[in-house]
Amino acid sequence: MISVEVVYAAAPHQIDHMPLSLPVGATARDALRASGLTQRLGAALLATLVLGLSGRPCGPATVLREHDRLELLRPLQVDPKEARRLRYRRDGLKKVRRDR
Repeated sequence: MISVEVVYAAAPHQIDHMPLSLPVGATARDALRASGLTQRLGAALLATLVLGLSGRPCGPATVLREHDRLELLRPLQVDPKEARRLRYRRDGLKKVRRDR
C-alpha cells in the first residue's frame, strides 16, 4: 500500500485534503475515484479541472508513488501577467532593501 493525498480547492482558502491509502500501482484515476470527488463534483465540473501531481499537469493514467500529492486544478481566472499589473497599480512599486 502507498499513502497519497488528493487535494481540491473549491474556492480560495477552502481546500479539501484527502489522505488515501492505495495499492501499489494505483493511478491518478484510482485515487480520484477513492477520494469520492467524482461523485461529489459531477462530470461537468470535473471536465473543467486539470489533474496535477505536485503542481505539474499529469494524466489520469499516471501511476502514483508513495507520498504523492494529486491536485485538481481549477482554470486560471486571471492571466498571471495581468494580475501583476493590477497589483502594481494597486500597491505601486515597493522598494526592496538588500543588506550587502
